[in-house]
Amino acid sequence: MTLHTLTRVTIGVPNVAETAAFYDDFGLTRTTPAAGVSGRTEAVSFSTRDGGDQLELVPVPDRRRLIGLDVAVDDADDLDRITHNLQRLDLHPTRSETELSVVDPGTDVRVRVVIGSRIIQTPFALPAYNLPGNIGRDAARADAIERTGRVRPRKLGHVVIGSTDQPASERFFTEGIGFKVSDRVPGMAAFLRCSTDHHNVLVQAAPVTMLHHTSWQVDDVDEVGRGATAMLDEDPQRHVWGLGRHHIGSNFFWYLKDPAGNFSEYSSDLDCIVDDQLWTPRDWEGARALYNWGPPPPPSFLAPEDLAELMTGVHG
Repeated sequence: MTLHTLTRVTIGVPNVAETAAFYDDFGLTRTTPAAGVSGRTEAVSFSTRDGGDQLELVPVPDRRRLIGLDVAVDDADDLDRITHNLQRLDLHPTRSETELSVVDPGTDVRVRVVIGSRIIQTPFALPAYNLPGNIGRDAARADAIERTGRVRPRKLGHVVIGSTDQPASERFFTEGIGFKVSDRVPGMAAFLRCSTDHHNVLVQAAPVTMLHHTSWQVDDVDEVGRGATAMLDEDPQRHVWGLGRHHIGSNFFWYLKDPAGNFSEYSSDLDCIVDDQLWTPRDWEGARALYNWGPPPPPSFLAPEDLAELMTGVHG
């Protein structure tokens, strides 16, 4: 695979300062101030523990949207190959020696491919568990209940975007950019990867181009629960869906909603695919296309409450 990392997303929101405060609470680290010297709200960037700067919020006058996503490759030969593949799809990227950028017409998202380094993650020290017939933690309390610090996401995991032409967007990301297909929901969505993670981009059919959610990796299921609980202690209206476990990708999840209407997911224990030859993509339908266990997804997760407003903003 020529791609190796989902490095960054840029999200446009009408309310940058308010939305930025949400991601402060979510556990990301702010790397730029919320306002310039003029007092006008400007772009705000955030970093993760392992991935560096991975989120930028920029002001837009109307509807929330995913403006761009960045992926990394190793060298200029990779850029040459991707440029050629995009031209075969009749798309013409802007190119420099170190990067290229191109817009996917189906999602209206600008994808930037850059020559960049790989994320190196320090292994998480696995806590000891007491299991049936196997006492791994004798006369000691569980590691997780002694944790007191705020949950800090390790890295950006994936982004889910709506496309008005899902098959074309899937071709854009796979045949053009070089993503691999991990699994599909026939006629609805494709789970695509640019790293060893099961998926880094999920492209789903939608009546309007939109950002559904971003997902952020944390150490384990206790960090999923602790992070969400802390967020809901400050504002219960942030809750969307969780705690649960997805079937596709296998990860634990809990979704929260930022003030602009975007969903943000704490995630852990996602499937990994190191050797492409050892993984066979499958088609999934019904409940398993959404989850394995947990509460049923609320209607607002399947069709965001501001969907009509988003459509009016495009077609009005």
